[in-house]
Parts: sequence; C-alpha cells; structure tokens
Amino acid sequence: MFKKLDKLIIRAFIGPFVATFFITLFVLVMQFFWLYIDDFVGKGINTGIILKFIWYQSAVLVPLALPLAVLLSSLMTFGNLGESFELVAIKSAGISLLRFMRPLFIITFFISCIAFLFSNSIIPIATLKSRTLLSDIVNANPAFDLKEGVFYDKIPGFAVKIGKKEDNDSIIKDVIVYEQSNQLQDNFIIAKSGVMRVSSNKRFLEFDLKDGWRYQERGDAYETKNTEFVRIGFKEYKKQFDLSSFEINWTNDSVNKNNEKMYSIRQLGVAIDSLSKDLWQTRQRSGADINRMVRFAGIFDSASKKNQKISKAALNTTARKFDDILPDSAKATVDQQVQNLANSLRINAESFSSTLNDKERILRRHKIEWHRKITLSLACLVLFLIGAPLGSIIRKGGLGTPLIFAIIFFMIFYFSSTTGEKFAKEGTLTPFMGMWMATFILTPLGVFLTYKAMHDSHLFNKEFYARIARFVRRIRGTKK
Repeated sequence: MFKKLDKLIIRAFIGPFVATFFITLFVLVMQFFWLYIDDFVGKGINTGIILKFIWYQSAVLVPLALPLAVLLSSLMTFGNLGESFELVAIKSAGISLLRFMRPLFIITFFISCIAFLFSNSIIPIATLKSRTLLSDIVNANPAFDLKEGVFYDKIPGFAVKIGKKEDNDSIIKDVIVYEQSNQLQDNFIIAKSGVMRVSSNKRFLEFDLKDGWRYQERGDAYETKNTEFVRIGFKEYKKQFDLSSFEINWTNDSVNKNNEKMYSIRQLGVAIDSLSKDLWQTRQRSGADINRMVRFAGIFDSASKKNQKISKAALNTTARKFDDILPDSAKATVDQQVQNLANSLRINAESFSSTLNDKERILRRHKIEWHRKITLSLACLVLFLIGAPLGSIIRKGGLGTPLIFAIIFFMIFYFSSTTGEKFAKEGTLTPFMGMWMATFILTPLGVFLTYKAMHDSHLFNKEFYARIARFVRRIRGTKK
C-alpha cells in the first residue's frame, strides 16, 4: 500500500513528468520538421494533412521522448525536495533513499511497460503511416504559382509568362504561352489581356485570352521546303491547361509494409528466423557451386594422413614439376583454361560475396529493430536511476541546473546508442552489443550515483570543491 510519503513523492513527480514529456515531444517533432521543411513548403498541402502527419510522427517519437521526460522530471522532483530540505527531513526520520525512491521506481517501471507496448503495437502502424505520407509529400510537385514577368514551365508541355496580374489575380495582361509538345516546332500565343480561372473540380486552368495572335508551324520539321508558318489573329481565344500533375498521389500503405520498422517483436522474431535459414542455405549453395566449378575439388589430398598410403619406394622418388610432365603443345591451352577458370571463380566469388553481404545486412537490421524495442523501454528505468540520485545530490530545483544535467546525460545516452547502432549496422559490433551499449554505459553510472546519494556525497556541491581548493592553497602557502 502507498503511504502518505509515497503519495507526496508521486504527486511531486507527475506534474513535471507530464510537462516535460509534452515539451520534449514538441521539440522532437519540430526538429523533424526542421529537417524536411523544404519539402513541405510550396506543395499546397492542406492543414488536415499536416495535422495528420504530426499525429503519426508524434506517436513515432514517443519512445524517445519518454526517457528524457523521466530523466528531467526525476531530477526536478528530487532537486526540489533537496532544495526545500524535505529530503533532509525524510532521511533524518530514518527513511533511506532507496525506500524513498521505491514508489517512483514502480511508476517508472509501469512507464517502461507502456513504452514497450507502445513500441510493439502502435509504433509500427504510426511509422508505416508517417513514412507513406512523407514520401508522397516529398515526391509531390510544387503548388501551382504563376508570378509576374517569369516563365512558368511546371505545366507539362507548356511555358507560360504573365506580364502583370490585377489584385484579384484573375485579370491578366501581356500573356505569352509556349507550346512544348513538339520540340522541333515553335508554336506560341501572344495576347494583350485575358481572364484566368480554375475549373470547379480544380483539374484545369482556363485562360480566356483577348486581342492576340497565335503563331504555329506546320509540316515536317525535317523538310524545310514543305514547312508552313501560320499566324492567326483573334479577339477571343480559350486555352485549357491540365493541372492533374499538381495533385498529390497518395500511396497505399501496403507498399511499405515489408520494412523491419513496421514489424512487431513477434513478427521480427519470425522474420529473423527465416532470414537466418535463408542466409545459411545461401552459404551452403554458394560453396557447393564454387566446388562444382573446380574439377579436382572432389579428389582427396594424397598428402593427408587419413588417406596416405605411400610405400617406401615412393618416399625416395623425387617429385617432378607440373611443367615438366606437360607437353609443349598443350601449355598454351592449359594456361588459357586456367585463366578462364580463375576469372570465373573470381566473378562468382564476388557475386556470392555481394549476395551474402546484402542478406547479412538485412538480418542485422531486423535484429537491431528487435533489440531497439527493448532498449528504448528500459532506458526509462536506466535514466531514472541517474536522475533521482543526481537530483538528491545537486539539491537544485526548477529548470536551470536540472535541465543542464538532463541534457548532458541524455546526450551521453543518445550518442552512445546511435554510435552502437551505427557499429551494429556496419557489422563492427553484434546487434546485441551495439544496441545495448548505452545501457551498459549508463547502468553502472546510475548505480554509482545511487551509492553516492545514499552516503550524502558532495560530488556536485561547489562548496565542497571550494573548500578543497582553499585547503590546497593553504598547504601550498605553508610549504612556501
């Protein structure tokens, strides 16, 4: 049962945790948008699509925001309690720091379980949706935008220039339209004024041009003698442009479903088992194919101890070189066959090596995703073991000092995890060692900080270091 002291620490933790979680999530989403801001601007994307993408991307970033929120909120909670001397009063009452940390440890364990369920069930779907939306937005053409005095060539088959537009953007003047349907002929329209409108279904752009000329080249472009140049004057002329290329083609989600990031941990286990069997079969098949190309591969080595039956007379016989027993007329043919065989073996070995490297890389990526779902969940517990004792040591509340320490330790966690993942992808480390590198680095550090906090360490107390500095200066002055 939770006692009053447990309820006190939980209430002090919940508020900062909720606030820091949403702030962290907002910062991570904005960082993602900062990377792709050029692909979103000028595409004519409506607000609903953007909010939908933010919703999916926020769900994807939840497992990364939870550890930082736990770290910062635990630092703030224990720092506030230490700054107000409540932590000193609790310790003076005979309650150990571990007992005081127990309710928050249970809450953090519950948060870790939620993070794992979130990563296993919701993240694959959110990643699939966000990746599909992002690829469609990135590959979409820029929105239709005609500017004054500039040729606009984004409409397939045409280049349009408008000299001036009125305030309502419907009345246009000094219009030039080049037709690019035939590169060997020059057809264009010049008009003094006109009206520009978009059809009701937004599929076509309509020009009602007035007082102009249409210049057209007819005939075979390769036969200059039979070419006709036609000039037609008009009072009114209607021209339509197809705007279907500016519409975003939304891709079906099933196109990207075969990516390891879209799998649950059970699906990853099945895929890893299948990929491991396929890799083993490929290795066996490649070795058998190479052995079949070498004619003497099936012949036992006459010098092996197992198959060695040499008489005493054979021991005294001097071995002859292969060139000595080969006729001169066959040397050129044998050399050519040997070169051809060596080239074939090299090409096949390179092909098999490339195939094996690709299969091993795919297998490593699946194993990395399998371990990621567990390590990101346990990161909440690991960073809590750092934040709680560190807050009781520094005894500073608010957002100043705790935020600095939270950023430092989160950067250690982030860079160690990304570095381990990079080494795992390259094959320098196994997926297990690469993905668990951050946990192996930070867990001993958390245990060390907990030990120091239990013994009222002055590890981050500037007054403690000031006293040491004064003592050193006094010793140096005495020696002089």
